[in-house]
Amino acid sequence: MPDTNPFPPGDADRRAIWDMLVQRDIRAFVAGDWNAHFADFAPDGFFGIDGRFSDDPDSWRATFADIERYREAWLAGSAELAGRIDPKDLEQALFALTTLREIEIVNDFAMARKKFDGTIPLVGAEPTVLRWQTLYFCRRLGDRWRIAGFLGYLPNPMGHVASV
Repeated sequence: MPDTNPFPPGDADRRAIWDMLVQRDIRAFVAGDWNAHFADFAPDGFFGIDGRFSDDPDSWRATFADIERYREAWLAGSAELAGRIDPKDLEQALFALTTLREIEIVNDFAMARKKFDGTIPLVGAEPTVLRWQTLYFCRRLGDRWRIAGFLGYLPNPMGHVASV
């Protein structure tokens, strides 16, 4: 996905959510700028469920029970890639492997499906493969959307569809 918002100008809510979850998230991650990213969160009551790359809910964990725990993991992930790839190349790779086209909005609540599928070439190391998906739960607070929580690190694609 390029760094161009795929939602039409008339769809202001989805455009705002995409900008928050894709454009600003990637740019802050590449820069290691948690403060820029933090501005997009609703820290009170924030949670993150770690799907541990499994489609079995029994293995999922409440790893990010608060914003501070998520902050530590986010900063560690950013630092891990710093110096192993040129920042512009990292940004380009992240935009290329990120897809966010499905955003469901009900009043002041939104669920966005962000998917990662691709590789990041690293200097002097094997490429890093990103192949997972995250469901983000967002709330409109005042005049802007914020991240209230997520269910992340799920397989992409998930397992088979069960027949009922």
